[in-house]
Amino acid sequence: MKISLLNERLTIQKNSVVIDSVGNHKNEWTDYFSCYTYAAASGYQQKEQQAAGITVLDDGLVFTVRYCSELSDLDSTHYRVLFQGEPYNITAVDRMNYQHKTLKITCEKERCDT
Repeated sequence: MKISLLNERLTIQKNSVVIDSVGNHKNEWTDYFSCYTYAAASGYQQKEQQAAGITVLDDGLVFTVRYCSELSDLDSTHYRVLFQGEPYNITAVDRMNYQHKTLKITCEKERCDT
């Protein structure tokens, strides 16, 4: 792995339950870990998919990061990726044969319904 390819900043966010002043419980994304990454498109061609009757582009990315102990429990249900100010949902984490050198994180762009 060429270290010079890791030239983009990536923030991993963790989903946690926060209690407000009244005692209500709500889910909130908090910054968990930040590192450098190599980002690539998830496929050789862009795909389109149907979402709520609208055809949208599949904005998928694959992030390659160096392995570290903070990312050892990374999964798709409790974490998400923040890349260039945009949130991405994790769809898969490839641990690269458990060699503890790199992780490949496959993501798709989070859709915000307004």
